[in-house]
Amino acid sequence: MFLSPKINLSFVLMVMVFLLSACDSSKEENDLSMTVGGTGIPNTVGVKHFFDFEQSVKEKLPDIETKMLVYGQLGSEENLVSGLRRNRVQFANLSAIIVSTLVPEAALLYAPFLFDSPEEADFIYDNYLTPIFTEMLDQKGLKFIAWSEIGFHHVYSKAPVLKPDDLKGVRYRVSASLSSRYFGEAIGADLIPMGYGEIVQSLQTDLITAGDNSIALYVKTGKEQEAPHYTLTQHSLGMSIMVAGKEWWNNLTAEQQQAIESSWPDPMNVRLELREEEAQNLKNAETMGINVYRLSDNERDPWKKATAGQVERLAKEIGGRSGEVLALVIQGKRDYQNLLNK
Repeated sequence: MFLSPKINLSFVLMVMVFLLSACDSSKEENDLSMTVGGTGIPNTVGVKHFFDFEQSVKEKLPDIETKMLVYGQLGSEENLVSGLRRNRVQFANLSAIIVSTLVPEAALLYAPFLFDSPEEADFIYDNYLTPIFTEMLDQKGLKFIAWSEIGFHHVYSKAPVLKPDDLKGVRYRVSASLSSRYFGEAIGADLIPMGYGEIVQSLQTDLITAGDNSIALYVKTGKEQEAPHYTLTQHSLGMSIMVAGKEWWNNLTAEQQQAIESSWPDPMNVRLELREEEAQNLKNAETMGINVYRLSDNERDPWKKATAGQVERLAKEIGGRSGEVLALVIQGKRDYQNLLNK
């Protein structure tokens, strides 16, 4: 018995809807992809962490497609932020300085002598700063994943530098961040603002004769050849933040979110590996003929005194929730000291 044309048409439409729905569902289940962006340096522990992360994600989510663009293939950090906003990048490592263009309070994290030691910083980041920055990043469309330490900034120079007075009037490179400028002003240097990519050439032409950066961004970058004196002032802790784009993140299932978030290496292991690499880089630097000056607590005191008040100045200038962030840091420092005294 044949069905009427009307019934035939209805039946065909139902079948088509079912098939399309099945295709869409299959696509949603199998179309999970993640572009990971970064500006890492090849053959470093930081890059190793990226690929450890990728391997762990793939073990938990075998069908995921990953694209690891972690060597700066996407350009500057500004490009990474743009990519996250447009959902072209789903996961990225952003320095706190670039994050400060979205969350101004992040600039406070680079304030001079905000932290006295790596261990104190670990305690404060883990127990006091994570919740507030998770909240502020969420409001800007970013999911906080983890802190990723870059390392303390120290001073590099063409001539020996042991105390702040040695830098008075010296042509000193500062970045675009307020924390960098305030540090330079406090030590009486002649401030020369410039981008990171211009440093080596500027040292070669004597446009600048000093500046500061972490060990990872000093050794084997060309700066160590032009400015072979490196003073361990430990005045500013470089920090980056692992983030995911919220639009992409919110479209993942709870299981997928958990698999990805738990795949970033354990924070303490990350820190230990980075600090071991830092210590090895310093040894290599001395082998290469670089003069590394390790300051005692007494030798660091003049640097602290010279920059006293800059943290509060920075918090006031930034505004927003900077006062709240600073209060959390102060509370954390107090609690950490109490732990040490027990």
